[in-house]
Amino acid sequence: FSGVLSAEVLRALLELQEELAAIKVRAPTSGKEVTLRDVCYAPLNPREPTLDDCCVNSVTQYFQNNGTRLAMTATQSDGKKTGTADWRDHLIYCV
Repeated sequence: FSGVLSAEVLRALLELQEELAAIKVRAPTSGKEVTLRDVCYAPLNPREPTLDDCCVNSVTQYFQNNGTRLAMTATQSDGKKTGTADWRDHLIYCV
């Protein structure tokens, strides 16, 4: 894995998503504060969505948009060899 599928890029993408989720703006005509939860697609809770209800279509969703989960590793053995599974293995299993 390299390029756009490096751990550094995925961490930067998570950081950018968190920054975008925190943006607040004022609507020019009404003066009402608007946030991501006001405009996001939240099919499971359309009336009162929280940020957790918003659909995020991103490779980081394979890690629940969570940096801790992206950094997780696990010991794995096939009976003959033992190794460490990381974010790359998780992504391959999911895809």
